[in-house]
Amino acid sequence: MRGLGRGDAVFADRQDAGLRLAERLRGSVGADEEVVVLGLPRGGVPVAFEVARVLDAPLDVIVVRKLGVPFQPELGFGAVGEGGVRVINHDIVLLTELTYAETAEVEEYERAEVLRRARQLRGDRAPVDLTGRTAIVVDDGVATGGTARVACQVARARGASRVVLAVPVGSPETIASLREVADEVVCLRTPERLLAVGVWYIDFSQTTDEQVADLLRRAAPAAREHDGSDGSATSDPPGRDEEVLVDAGQVRLPGRLVVPDGAGGVVVFVHGSGSSRHSPRNRYVAGVLNGAGLGTLLFDLLTLEEGADRGNVFDIGLLAERLVRVTGWLGGQPWAAGLPVGYFGASTGAAAALWAAAEPGCEVAAVVSRGGRPDLAGSRLPEVRAATLLIVGGADGVVLDLNRAAQERLRCESLLQVVPGATHLFEEPGALESVAALARDWFTGHLGPSA
Repeated sequence: MRGLGRGDAVFADRQDAGLRLAERLRGSVGADEEVVVLGLPRGGVPVAFEVARVLDAPLDVIVVRKLGVPFQPELGFGAVGEGGVRVINHDIVLLTELTYAETAEVEEYERAEVLRRARQLRGDRAPVDLTGRTAIVVDDGVATGGTARVACQVARARGASRVVLAVPVGSPETIASLREVADEVVCLRTPERLLAVGVWYIDFSQTTDEQVADLLRRAAPAAREHDGSDGSATSDPPGRDEEVLVDAGQVRLPGRLVVPDGAGGVVVFVHGSGSSRHSPRNRYVAGVLNGAGLGTLLFDLLTLEEGADRGNVFDIGLLAERLVRVTGWLGGQPWAAGLPVGYFGASTGAAAALWAAAEPGCEVAAVVSRGGRPDLAGSRLPEVRAATLLIVGGADGVVLDLNRAAQERLRCESLLQVVPGATHLFEEPGALESVAALARDWFTGHLGPSA
């Protein structure tokens, strides 16, 4: 049986999986439902963090421990969770002829382990009350589904009125069986050959206890409203989501500006020929960047009249000049003071982004090119100072060669990333998701930490 390669992976990483899972869950949650998102530690918590953020719901961990038969620990006769919750499979107890003393000893040990793990991950914060609420139990994937099954049972025992199990990937048989313990099961991908959950991720690196604790702290209401230990209000830039008219000299250009609360930087999108601020691909990438705490500005480089002239569409110097002016407008906004700026360019827009990044006085921290034509920036390439990431599809042969040649002319920090099997527009399953993840990591690494 052939193993899956990186190009077959569906999710870039757990954050990408969480964002996509959250979009699916929007339709599963009613407007009047009180939702609590529960991540299964460790790997389920980064996925749950994104779900909770998008749904604007509290995030918590659900710590459960299997009660294993003493002489056959892999066989569970029940489970325990916080709040004294106890789920027992009496059939297994009878089958294995366990005595009360044996079950009590196992239960006492595992209850202590639940308390220890919960304290380690949650700190001094109390668990979120589930009484009468909809509990969305989230993991990064299910193979056998044993832990997910117990988590759903524990969530219901803690008072949840409705239990939804949400996972990015799982085996069809397991997903079907989990509908016995959950009111609804949401799974984005059910491959016939699961092999292992990690196979379906490009990055499935281990999540640490420290990372889980940090995500829970960041998701806590006090952490969103205050800046750390002294309880003082933050001075982070306020969030915004609005249509704007950008002053670009002789013309005013329409755009869409989205800036999350406390954004760590703003990425300006530079579309390619024949596209606009409404590009679905750029809007998807922008959404991923917003999820990572970065602001985005999608705007039209040309007016409708100018765009009718194909000469303007391929006038890289003109497009770069507009971009420089837009960057100046952005820096002049009071809320944007001190925020680093990045460019995300596609096709000919990538050439304009690099050209503008080479202009004296244009302070740009990072550039990402998606299927770009950096070669069209010509003699400006050696003058680029911004850290530059070139993303090209592995099946986009001509453009890949042009990018390799252009990278040789760059004198700044640069990296060429090839998305296996992708063509020029990254229309293949998972290709655009890979682009978004690569761009997110590049910008968060060069514009500052995510909010």
